[in-house]
Amino acid sequence: MAIIKELNGYKPIFGKSVFIADNAVVIGNVIMGDYGSIWFSAVIRGDVNYIKMGNKVNVQDGVVIHGTYQKAPTNIGNNVSIAHNATIHGCTIHDNVLIGMNAVILDDAVIESNSIIAAGSVVTKGTRVKSGSVYAGIPAVKIKEISPELVEGEIKRIADNYLKYAAWYK
Repeated sequence: MAIIKELNGYKPIFGKSVFIADNAVVIGNVIMGDYGSIWFSAVIRGDVNYIKMGNKVNVQDGVVIHGTYQKAPTNIGNNVSIAHNATIHGCTIHDNVLIGMNAVILDDAVIESNSIIAAGSVVTKGTRVKSGSVYAGIPAVKIKEISPELVEGEIKRIADNYLKYAAWYK
């Protein structure tokens, strides 16, 4: 059974039709919108600052989401896919974003809508990823503009697929 723990007077809040895997951990000041999913071994730790997620956010296996005490909360928009083993820390991610496997997004970074962060990339503190961009590397830099095919074929497709996958477990 998932660990969903109240801490310092904050209990995680979930919208409708949220799937939470058996060994996921969600602690403290965490709010997740409708149709989200939190997959196996994911940790969402709202102990030192709040974490807010919109609708249709999938937090895949092994992801860690956290913030920095009194400085950097984490805000995640709608229709966001956070792939396996990514680390999301004290940043803002707008709508329609794909964060690739093993990517790291650090404090005060802002990922604008309709963007992709490639697998293994590190978005350093304070970086602003402009809407419609693909960023890659360590540190992550813009490598190209996003195409309509990537928006439909990757960002939208993956978010929609995770709605389907979550339904298999209910």
